[in-house]
Amino acid sequence: MLAIGSDHGGYALKEEIKKYLDSKQIAYEDFGTLTGESCDYPDIANAACQAIVSGRCDRGILICGTGIGISMAANKVKGIRAACCSDYFSAKYTRLHNDANVLCMGGRVVGPGLATELVEVFLHTEFEGGRHQRRIDKITAIEAAQ
Repeated sequence: MLAIGSDHGGYALKEEIKKYLDSKQIAYEDFGTLTGESCDYPDIANAACQAIVSGRCDRGILICGTGIGISMAANKVKGIRAACCSDYFSAKYTRLHNDANVLCMGGRVVGPGLATELVEVFLHTEFEGGRHQRRIDKITAIEAAQ
């Protein structure tokens, strides 16, 4: 199960991504916003990320105007490794090397065609492990020390 969410700045792109997920029969839970009305991205990020760390969802896609604010909020949740991506290479390698569990995008930065490509590579790229696991372990240790 995929967690998906956006604030008002990412709402239109989130709706386009949901159409793509539906066409691929990829299950998701929408954590809002459910309208284009103004709302606060930290609330959406926290709700979606709590579902991921609890095991209810496997990974997440979060969208705000730039992707930056919502990724900052997501990364405050222990166990989340969110990456703001606007290109294919970054979306692929954040899975391969960083084992990112949340893809963040900017609704005012990334168009729907590119967004679906980023979602596709993010969902279908597995963590490479090996030498990269040592680095993930170090990130986890930093997080645990807080």
